[in-house]
Amino acid sequence: MHFLLRTLGLATALAFAAITPAARAADSTALQERADRFLSLVNSSYQALYYVEAEAQWKAATDVTPAHDAASEVAGKARAAFVGNPALIKETKELLLFRRDLKDLTVRQLERLLLIASESPMTNPKLTAARIEAETAQASTLNGFEFKLAGKTVTANDIDNLLRSSTDLAARRAAWEASKESGPALKAGLVKLRDLRNGVAQEMGYADYLSLQVARYGMTTDEMLRLNSDFMRVLSPLYAQLHTWTKHKLAEKFHQPVPKLIPAHWINNRWSQEWAGLSEGADLAPFFKGRTPEWIVKTAETFYTSLGFAKMPDSFWPKSDLYPVPEGEKRKKNTHASAWHLDLDRDIRSLMSVQPNAWWFNTAHHELGHVYYFMGYTRPEVPPLLRDGANPGFHEGFGELTALASAQVPYLKSVGVLPADFKADETAFLLNNALDGGIPFIYWSSGVMTHWEADIYAKKLPATEWNARWWQYVRDFQGVEPPAARGEEFCDPATKTHINDTPAYYYNYAFAQVFKYQLHDYIARKILRQPPQACNYAGNPAVGAFIRSIMEKGATADWRQVLKDATGEEFSTRAMLDYYAPLMKWLEDQNKGRTIGWK
Repeated sequence: MHFLLRTLGLATALAFAAITPAARAADSTALQERADRFLSLVNSSYQALYYVEAEAQWKAATDVTPAHDAASEVAGKARAAFVGNPALIKETKELLLFRRDLKDLTVRQLERLLLIASESPMTNPKLTAARIEAETAQASTLNGFEFKLAGKTVTANDIDNLLRSSTDLAARRAAWEASKESGPALKAGLVKLRDLRNGVAQEMGYADYLSLQVARYGMTTDEMLRLNSDFMRVLSPLYAQLHTWTKHKLAEKFHQPVPKLIPAHWINNRWSQEWAGLSEGADLAPFFKGRTPEWIVKTAETFYTSLGFAKMPDSFWPKSDLYPVPEGEKRKKNTHASAWHLDLDRDIRSLMSVQPNAWWFNTAHHELGHVYYFMGYTRPEVPPLLRDGANPGFHEGFGELTALASAQVPYLKSVGVLPADFKADETAFLLNNALDGGIPFIYWSSGVMTHWEADIYAKKLPATEWNARWWQYVRDFQGVEPPAARGEEFCDPATKTHINDTPAYYYNYAFAQVFKYQLHDYIARKILRQPPQACNYAGNPAVGAFIRSIMEKGATADWRQVLKDATGEEFSTRAMLDYYAPLMKWLEDQNKGRTIGWK
């Protein structure tokens, strides 16, 4: 009521409070009609401008040129001029004063509209324009950066492949250090963007940019940080055992003494976020020989069609950019896999650089998880403003769920990756799941990424301390250290794509890890009646119906209720712990007599 008094004035508020029930009902009808007219205009305009901007961003990401960068910037400003229009913001806020008289779907659209407006508020057009210009410049630097190794230009795929295959520590260190070369080139732009992003959020009343982003969950920054700290606390006994086993395995592999902290260049991933390649009994590399990149993507589509989903739109194939830039072609593109819903309708694409290996098999399934989520909520009952995940972690969760399902032995046999008579070492495959995007990823996403971005956005950490804080968190949360000291002349956080172009987002991936195990546990136990560690979704329409029942809601309902309705369970790490319980017993046996962890 106090907010109502300040906004409407005392006389108006008192008059509103004195309205009779009949008059109030009439006024509510008029109010709903007013909101419906407003949102009809907003949705159609928003969808059209979204498409223009997304098309321009797609061109800038798939063919990095000054012309495409300029077009992306202009399109971004055009969209901002609409969604951040002061009159639009004013009308949205006024309607939300009477939220209890409006339909729930209406309120959700209005709340979402304010969040969208907060990304580019034209109440301060110079600030918004400066942010868009800086974002465009940063994306151009990121997408167009040339990595060099031994004086030769290499791709991100080249670096990743070397780290996956080489046992030469000197070569590994050189590749790892080459992967960090983009940091210094990106730092100045990131410092500028930190202040501009905080500025647009503060323009709309948020404390900082991270606060604006976590609002999608109905949470505060502190609540989100506590949630992520809880993930790490609950999983810490398993992580300590896994860390211990891993460093002994790596020391054996490289013929080195067992370290306290794992040297970063010993691990197959540039950021140590995944520890794949250590479980020999689950090595799938030989089984992808002779496969084509096209087969990888088509198999991921077939996973969904076998569950009763429609094929992807015909336009997906010619419009997507799925494979590496051909050798000799000068075009540069973003190397991070992604899925795009360009028009919030049928123009759905993916940007990848697929090669015929196990990593891309998993990644292609992940990206199509996003694609089928787009398709699931693209229906008349879901307005364009709400064509999104129930929260951003739901989107990543469906990608991760699909990736987890694609790593199950029965599925790998059903699509011919593994021979029908293959005798799987169940512990080896469970260990591989844990290492490759399972447990270590939580300490990277919930720990390093989330806490570092909280420091720079919410706590305004000086840029002169960015790299030191980054490596403090890598040591503290991951138990990993660089091969040599990394001073402030570097900016290793900026080498991660998301830090630049998807900021204050990575806690969504941590959420997705926990979320995917809840859905997977329900599917395996309640629908398939198979063990969660070895099951096969493919060919089961009941699994498809369950997944579709969540996907089709989009952002029209509270995420907590959507999860509870689907699984009967609150959001919890319970299923994740259950999934790895057999592995925990095995690790404890393997680590007998060893010092556990690094602290």
